[in-house]
Amino acid sequence: MVWQYSDKTVQLFMDAVHGKPSSHLGEIENPDGLGEHGSISCGDALRFTFRVERHPTDPTKDVITSARYLTFGCTSAIAASEALCILIEQGGYTPIQALGIKNTDIVEFLEGLPEQKIHCSVMGAEALEAAVFNWAQKRGVDLKLLGIDIMEHEQADGRVVCKCFSLTEPYLKRKIKELNLRTIPEITNAVKAGGACMACQHVPGGLQDLLNEIWGTENKMIHLPVLTGIGQSATLPHGAAVGDPSASPYLFSKSIETTIDQEIRPQLQRDGGDLEIIDIKDTVVYCRFSGACANCAGANQTLKMFVERTLKEQVDERIRVISVQ
Repeated sequence: MVWQYSDKTVQLFMDAVHGKPSSHLGEIENPDGLGEHGSISCGDALRFTFRVERHPTDPTKDVITSARYLTFGCTSAIAASEALCILIEQGGYTPIQALGIKNTDIVEFLEGLPEQKIHCSVMGAEALEAAVFNWAQKRGVDLKLLGIDIMEHEQADGRVVCKCFSLTEPYLKRKIKELNLRTIPEITNAVKAGGACMACQHVPGGLQDLLNEIWGTENKMIHLPVLTGIGQSATLPHGAAVGDPSASPYLFSKSIETTIDQEIRPQLQRDGGDLEIIDIKDTVVYCRFSGACANCAGANQTLKMFVERTLKEQVDERIRVISVQ
């Protein structure tokens, strides 16, 4: 799948990766606020930092003067992080005022995001909340007295539902209600839960049970004419896409193979290397470098930053690529 990004999203991404002075990719040393969200081991992750101009007597009047981020993620993750920093700096916000920035503001600033990439904007908003909570602790600001509940207890005390991303039941319930999420694919698109190993989707107490508890409805099945490899149709869960391995493992594998053949292999062959697919299990692709790439010192970086990132962009952002000997 080729994601359709707005010109603004593409421009922010290109400015960041090329290190233009106006971009915000980086980290503030000894920041006044630091927040993290996501999991590098399973996909997108974001570290957000900001510095304030301190008010001499009232810390609630501190003003954020600069913001930076580090992210392991795709085009939309980088662009959404850029958008967050720009909104904060241009707004001249205090940390408390910055909490008013929601993921929908980030999406609007980017002139839209693909539905499957909405989680990138949520990730920025969550990292901002964590950074403001960190600032409040450092400055001795009692957020609860101000009527602000960042809900830090959700991660500390709640039952973990999605182990891949360490997402708890209280957190997921809040997000399901807050974002009006009605299906498992919608949850995955918004907060990534269920998008890695997928084990939490239908187990007791899993994502479907949370949906049923909140909305009181079962996830309905719909019939779509999806090729299964023998000319027959398959029944797909509501909201499933052709690029989703739960929709059709055959089509999912073919999408990976096509992307490697058309986008990845030609680039490797130019340098005398190649790539062989060994196996595909769910969203994990096992492969082996050959030729010049097999003994290259930068093979691991090529695997993650080129092969995996390309497959995430073109096929499914949940894909992980593992090298085998």
